[in-house]
Amino acid sequence: MGSVHRNFPSRVASFLSSVCTFHLDSPDKESAIEDEDEEEDEEEEEDLEVKEENGVLVLNDANFDNFVADKDTVLLEFYAPWCGHCKQFAPEYEKIASTLKDNEPSIPVAKIDATSASMLASRFDVSGYPTIKILKKGQAVDYEGSRTQEEIVAKVKEVSQPNWMPPPEVTLVLTKENFDEVVNDADIILVEFYAPWCGHCKKLAPEYEKAAKELSKRSPPIPLAKVDATAETDLAKQFDVSGYPTLKIFRKGRPFDYNGPREKYGIVDYMIEQSGPPSKEIQSLKQVQEFLKDGDDVVIIGVFQGVSDPAYQQYQDAANNLREDYKFHHTFSSEIAKFLKVSPGKLVVMQPEKFQSKYEPQSHVLSVQGSTEASAIKDHVIKHALPLVGHRKTSNDAKRYAKRPLVVVYYTVDFSFDYRAATQFWRSKVLEVAKDFPEYTFAIADEEDYTTEVKDLGLSESGEDINVAILDEGGRKFAMEPEEFDADVLRDFVKAFKKGKLKPVIKSQPVPKNNKGPVKVVVGKTFDAVVMDPKKDVLIEFYAPWCGHCKQLEPIYTSLAKKYKGQKNLVIAKMDATTNDVPSERYKVEGFPTIYFAPSGDKKNPIKFEGGERDLEHLSKFLDEHSTKWSRTKEEL
Repeated sequence: MGSVHRNFPSRVASFLSSVCTFHLDSPDKESAIEDEDEEEDEEEEEDLEVKEENGVLVLNDANFDNFVADKDTVLLEFYAPWCGHCKQFAPEYEKIASTLKDNEPSIPVAKIDATSASMLASRFDVSGYPTIKILKKGQAVDYEGSRTQEEIVAKVKEVSQPNWMPPPEVTLVLTKENFDEVVNDADIILVEFYAPWCGHCKKLAPEYEKAAKELSKRSPPIPLAKVDATAETDLAKQFDVSGYPTLKIFRKGRPFDYNGPREKYGIVDYMIEQSGPPSKEIQSLKQVQEFLKDGDDVVIIGVFQGVSDPAYQQYQDAANNLREDYKFHHTFSSEIAKFLKVSPGKLVVMQPEKFQSKYEPQSHVLSVQGSTEASAIKDHVIKHALPLVGHRKTSNDAKRYAKRPLVVVYYTVDFSFDYRAATQFWRSKVLEVAKDFPEYTFAIADEEDYTTEVKDLGLSESGEDINVAILDEGGRKFAMEPEEFDADVLRDFVKAFKKGKLKPVIKSQPVPKNNKGPVKVVVGKTFDAVVMDPKKDVLIEFYAPWCGHCKQLEPIYTSLAKKYKGQKNLVIAKMDATTNDVPSERYKVEGFPTIYFAPSGDKKNPIKFEGGERDLEHLSKFLDEHSTKWSRTKEEL
């Protein structure tokens, strides 16, 4: 506060001078401007000044680069004023500052309020507090030891040595020369396909390396590797790499998609889990009985003679393909085999008691031999994983209930003891209809889990306790008119859908009255008319109003539209995907911005823009490569 009071008279004087300039003669006016410039210079010097608090230097966005420019080694702490761990660490950090100040040569110790120095926090990827880094000749070295004076001082002194070099990366670098040798020999290895210019790859890099270090300490270690997909184009093509970063798990050379987290501890935990067997052994009959009585998910059990059984090995291979979607079990117990009414060499897929019904078999059995293809085992599991009427949840929705058409009945679904009877009463009504439409998937869903979906269907204010919708292929949705629910009402609704008599529900903003700008605005109601117009090539950007990348793209996208405005058979358009339905599953939007090229005459096979910079040059090249209409005109010319 002192500096504010100290400068207050000069600030007032400066303000009065600037107000009075219209009435001053020229020399006085120049003098006033000079005073103002001098004050600005003083303020800049004050910003660049490095203050000290209890022996610790205070750095910020303004003074950081100027201060560290000529320093060999600097210890940095990024903190938040409200952080309890930071407050506890403060006295220890002050002792560290005192110790390193007496070092020969002296090593500066600084702290940075990461909540106000946001540019520095972003530059050094600060995501937690306190974060400690050692700056060596301008390069940040992560400190990962304990927050004690002894350990931090020792590490800083080590890094400050003239001949100190950062340790080599633990992450393996793969090229076409060593890829097969390394990957085919590993029981399990995680490989990242990246592009050097990719922002997401740069953000992942430090977390990936930290995870590699952690996993290298395990016994046996789990290796992590990386491939520059822009240089190793053959490898990228071989493994269908279409975006960056793409991560894949390899087991003895066989690739599996990586669907885990992208930060150190998440990667570590996920890979440790993945390194274990995909199927867990069941030794007691009681476990099986508990799965069936209290379980909430499909029960998958392979019955085999022993670990050397070739059929067991095939089962394990198949389970690896689906381990993220289902829980696999196996047994060598004759007692369990007898209970399941099968002999060894069988795969049994069953539903827990709550999902069993008189309309479907209690179990589905597949004979498994050493010669059985893993794909046959996989197909058997997927085919029988869902009961006739299952429970759709947000946790299983994307993988279990992706098949369309899907008939969903929304109400208060609760299988706890007090509400199970009511839940099953309404489910039994759905079963009566589902048995007659085997070509459709039926499910019940708790309306509280799907409030947004119910609202988008226009059913949140229906006044009914039970609502119904059909989610069809192509992203189309059909809502049942509010009516007292019973099996006959549901049956009539499904029949009407089957005969094509229902009109889809489309979430849409109003159709724009004036749409004459270079970029055409598309809404849910106009998607088919504009994007799916078979006579025109269409470039469509799906964006979110809050998305920073979308805001950066906007002027570039407008320039692109202006560049091609002379092409009458090309439409460059955009659509707010947060307030409008995309009524076609071919145009999947999984992030923002997402850009597709919809070629004339082939709207069912849009081409996604990915892998390149979202600048005018790359977007123009993308259009030129895929255009169908004006390229012919060019040739004729």
